[in-house]
Amino acid sequence: QLQLVESGGGLVQPGGSLRLSCAASGGTLKYYAIGWFRQAPGKEREGISCISSSGVSTNYVDSVKGRFTISKDSTKNTVYLQMNSLKPEDTAVYYCAGSPYTVETMCNAWSEYVYWGQGTQVTVSS
Repeated sequence: QLQLVESGGGLVQPGGSLRLSCAASGGTLKYYAIGWFRQAPGKEREGISCISSSGVSTNYVDSVKGRFTISKDSTKNTVYLQMNSLKPEDTAVYYCAGSPYTVETMCNAWSEYVYWGQGTQVTVSS
């Protein structure tokens, strides 16, 4: 069973950057799409970015497009989320999740993610 562990969260000032990592074990990421989700206080969890199992296809929601970049290092079995130009509204717990079901061009089928990490807190504040 795929196990995921997030790291890299923390406190950052508006306009700053963070890189989140999602390290996988119990399976190789070439068989799983990986998505990043976040949940802000009082809000529902939302999918914000994903990368297909091949690593070729990526997807971003409009609120992070142009600021966040998802990537995969297959040698380390790890997916990264580089977050630049952070805003206070990016404050949330960030989760990575894995799906063995999504097709190459539709990694943003958020309901198909079944393996979840424990989350990492990102706080953007001055």
